[in-house]
Amino acid sequence: MRTISLVVATAVFGGIATYAAAQSNPDLPDIGSPAGTIANLDEEYQIGRMVIREFRQDNLIMEDPEVTDYIQTLGLKLASQAPDSQRVFHYYVVREGDINAEALPGAFIVCNYGTIIAAENESELAGVLAHETAHVTQRHLVRGALASEKMSLETAAAILGAIALGALGGGPAAIEGGLMAAEGMGAQMQINFTRDQEYEADRVGMTYLAHAGFDPLGMPNFFEEFYRRYGYAESHIPRMLVDHPVTSERIAESRNRAAQLERPKHVQDSVDFGLIQERLRVLNATEDFDLRAYYQGRTNMRDPPVAALYGQALALVERNHPNEAVTILQPLMTANQGVIMLHSLLAQAQIAAGHVPEGLATFARAEALFPRNIPLTVRYGEALIKANQAAKAHDLLLDLFNNTEPTPAEIRLTALAANGSGDAGDAYYYMGEFDIENGEFQLATQQLEMALQTPDISVVQRKRYQARLKQVRDAILDDRRAHGGRAPDAGSQGGGGPGG
Repeated sequence: MRTISLVVATAVFGGIATYAAAQSNPDLPDIGSPAGTIANLDEEYQIGRMVIREFRQDNLIMEDPEVTDYIQTLGLKLASQAPDSQRVFHYYVVREGDINAEALPGAFIVCNYGTIIAAENESELAGVLAHETAHVTQRHLVRGALASEKMSLETAAAILGAIALGALGGGPAAIEGGLMAAEGMGAQMQINFTRDQEYEADRVGMTYLAHAGFDPLGMPNFFEEFYRRYGYAESHIPRMLVDHPVTSERIAESRNRAAQLERPKHVQDSVDFGLIQERLRVLNATEDFDLRAYYQGRTNMRDPPVAALYGQALALVERNHPNEAVTILQPLMTANQGVIMLHSLLAQAQIAAGHVPEGLATFARAEALFPRNIPLTVRYGEALIKANQAAKAHDLLLDLFNNTEPTPAEIRLTALAANGSGDAGDAYYYMGEFDIENGEFQLATQQLEMALQTPDISVVQRKRYQARLKQVRDAILDDRRAHGGRAPDAGSQGGGGPGG
């Protein structure tokens, strides 16, 4: 596994997103455990960021804008109930069909797509995320994983990433590979949570669940169904039962805890929950799976669910039958005007069917109704670039990402829009930001240098590029001093232009 220099990460990430500075607060009181003496919040954040980067490099993170926005929105509803206000939580969906979720240091939480599909309702899914959120706020993983003060943060990140990958479904080979990467550094550890920590995460997480407006019984209900289905199996035990042991005693204790909490009178799943379940089902279906037959069976009724019709339409778009999808989506969207994903999918289906002006008009109307909705704006930007309207896409994306934090894929999309609109300076600049997000700091300096060499850039652009270049160079120099003059580990693999 490739590692990232911590000095560079600390200095550079702060320039990309100011939220990183909030990850560490020297005045934050200790929660009563020795974890604070082992790694501070900023070090935890750096480790988690490294692990997420490794997952991205292995194409394990689902970069789908709709899925990303949903899981982050749901997770933040829970995290907002935590008293640890100094952390900024990040939630991701992983390309694994097994039922599992894992907490990483630094408030990074990953959830297998199989967990989302398996949940009977949104409170059950929220219960899983609340449990993992509580592991973070209670700093369980740091207490166990960083117990050795001699372990470097890079080594901890490498091993954590390998073990987490194995836990999520990557298998023993993934764990072995990560441990081999750390061989010779004397680092061995076990990150599975203890029984007491699991119970604590249940209790704390259930409080988050109830305060966020979900049914606190969602957590024990999910665990009970999972235990009933798999708990007595002698083989093929799902990873979740290994990493988060579920027993009848634990289920009973959590049910007792839920009974003591005030339950909302009316808990109703969001429309997006069902749509995202079907979206994940379609996007992760194998080519030999007959999606058409599957959804015909689910929609062959008098009043089929919106989610089933959405899944059917998405399957038709994905399997190259967009005209049929338009026929389904037009009346569905008209009857459900407030559902943003229906507007977006209809526009995509219209464009895929060759009706580009109609599709762009659908996007424009939706953007007026739901301004700065991240997945909608990203999809609209993609469509505008394909329709040779890159300048409009550039303006649209800049407006969005000046107000929200972009993912690496969205930074790259902004660079593509800038390049297509003829703004080479911004194209190089945003590719530099993309390289920084991926730990390629030397490549980032090259992109920024090319941005400064671009003719006809404005005074504002020049100052912005110069300031960013200086920040990256200073960080690299600090890193070299910290490592005895050696070059940073990251940032030496090749190059590429704005569209690279």
